[in-house]
Amino acid sequence: MRCRIASLRHPGSCRTLWDHFALCLVLAAASSAPSSAQDAPTHTNWPGPGQLFVGTCYQPVDRSSEQIDRDIAIMKRAGFNVVRMGDLSWDSFEPSRGNFEFEWFDRIMDKMHANGIRVILDIPGSPAPIWLHRAYPGVDIVNENGARLSPAERYMDDIGDPDYVREVGAMAEALTKRYAHHPALLAVGYDNEIGNGFMSYSQADRQRFISWLKKRYGTIAALNKAWATQRWSRRLNAFEDVDLPLAGGPGPSERYLDLHRYWSDVTVARLQELEAIRRRNMPNIPSISNLWDTAPRRGFDYLSTYKSYVSYGAEGFYPGDPVSGAAGALMVRGDLPTPIWFNEFTAGGGGNYGTPGRSRMYAYLALMMGAQGILAWTFNSHPGGEEQALFGLLDHDGSPSWKVDEFARIASEFRQLSKFGFPRYTHPEVAIAYSFDSFVDSHPNGPSNTTLQYFRPSYTDQVQGAFEPLFRANIDTAIVNVAHDTLSTYKLVVVPADYVMDAASATALRDYVNAGGSVLMTAYSAKVDEHGQWFETPLPGRLSDVFGLKANAFYQVESALKFELDGHNVDSGARHYEVLEPATATVLSRFTNTEDHAPAVTINKFGRGNAIYLATESKASAIGPVLDYCYNLVGVHMGPRTPDGVYARTVDGRTLYVNTTRAEKRIPIAGERKGIISNRVYQGTVILGPQEADLIP
Repeated sequence: MRCRIASLRHPGSCRTLWDHFALCLVLAAASSAPSSAQDAPTHTNWPGPGQLFVGTCYQPVDRSSEQIDRDIAIMKRAGFNVVRMGDLSWDSFEPSRGNFEFEWFDRIMDKMHANGIRVILDIPGSPAPIWLHRAYPGVDIVNENGARLSPAERYMDDIGDPDYVREVGAMAEALTKRYAHHPALLAVGYDNEIGNGFMSYSQADRQRFISWLKKRYGTIAALNKAWATQRWSRRLNAFEDVDLPLAGGPGPSERYLDLHRYWSDVTVARLQELEAIRRRNMPNIPSISNLWDTAPRRGFDYLSTYKSYVSYGAEGFYPGDPVSGAAGALMVRGDLPTPIWFNEFTAGGGGNYGTPGRSRMYAYLALMMGAQGILAWTFNSHPGGEEQALFGLLDHDGSPSWKVDEFARIASEFRQLSKFGFPRYTHPEVAIAYSFDSFVDSHPNGPSNTTLQYFRPSYTDQVQGAFEPLFRANIDTAIVNVAHDTLSTYKLVVVPADYVMDAASATALRDYVNAGGSVLMTAYSAKVDEHGQWFETPLPGRLSDVFGLKANAFYQVESALKFELDGHNVDSGARHYEVLEPATATVLSRFTNTEDHAPAVTINKFGRGNAIYLATESKASAIGPVLDYCYNLVGVHMGPRTPDGVYARTVDGRTLYVNTTRAEKRIPIAGERKGIISNRVYQGTVILGPQEADLIP
């Protein structure tokens, strides 16, 4: 295993051959990437669907040999069966160009294997080492003012630079060959938090952006039309007139949208290149990566591309609350049939030492959603760097904190639960549409852009507003890109505030409804086309006939909007409404406290399906009652009934209850039951203490 790549440890002719090969790889990567997760080879070393994993993220570069031995002993005593290593450590594997040093990591891998701990090996493509920045200044970030920035903070790498592409490929090639057959290896990850990188404004980046525009638009006339350059005397006479749009503004939203699309494509290309290397060198090893596609700095379009580089959806899980945490977790799954992995899992936090019971509660919430693995971030608290005050399982002096015991308890309980149908494989009947383009274009840069004044609350808040009633009703939900995922498996598709309605998404929704599906759309949806320009046709653009109405006018009101639906009075809490003008649509409800008593909810029969429109924002209090109506309309199976703050799912005839609150909660049950987690006997009522969970037969 090791001698096959021995020559790659030293610079010379082999590296020159690699340089040539890497260029070929970059060109071939897109065509070699799989079209779906189902196309990927079977992962023959995977332990199977009936095993759960609990462990931690580990940075051995901080630790001496003696400390590593003590750390592994603590992990083993805690019952950990997985560890994630390698991330953020490029120069530990390759301290200088072409000089690969793996022996130190070999010893750690061997020790993990000897102690029964499997390894997720992160290919550390970011941050790039200082030696790479010094050898290839094109990897440095250039800011909007044209100043070259030193790589002081992690992720300050221009991942579009060809030298970076070649060097990260060489490192990934060496690393995957080295450990492809190591018995400890469970999975690989790619470029930790790649979505949190920086945009760069070098002249080379500008030229790459121009090339991207040429490929996308073909002619300068088409680009001028897409960017509406006739407005305010901004016509382009040639592609060389293009400047990189400014992420921080000012600038028209059409250009801002393409800027983010360009950087998204750059990010996805790097992931697909790494996936091509994995498929060649490690065809039986799955990819489980912490990518952070929603990072505010750059982000990328995960949901329309993930099947070309993801085996299992994964993320860093640092929830502010159960609802937002669950929504974020489900976004990384899309419509994959595989379980979710939490490659980083809340243990403490930035400036937060941790709260007893909190991680365990969220571990059970994750298990309920379909998690297979949770890895505490992080094992040892860091003595230096950017996360000195992000506290791990060990204190800075190396002594185990109470958090080790809490994660040990999780590991012990999860071993037991793996016999009872976990990890849980979900089959959602409801999907929520999410669009990277709508996320970007609904909050464009620059103080002069009127979209910022129009689109409130934010797109993210409105997507979460649609998700919240579903989650509180204990209904499994998928979050998908409607143009790239299969809609026919869902009984209901919810489209909250989907501002950008491109042709492919409109066609997917039209075909879905026509074939018998039901769609619930809310205000703010389908206002602009794929170029970020408002439709010059009746709204919702491209779908007005599907919903059987026009929704051009809108108003703000002083008091919260109210309406009646299915015999229930609804206080929506919303103050924005659109004036619906039905053509073929039927009015289900009208606002009761507006002068015009405008329609609040309509339904239109289109083909064999139904198109429902809510005339106000996707706020949980507004959309929740409409969702209740839709459940009955399409026959969605309801989840277990629970008090507020308690979430539940039934697995193989047993119900897992999770109390996310700091108060005792009581859930009525029939007869006598013994909790599998607690070993308590319940008579007619399950009593859950604060942040407690139990599995009830």
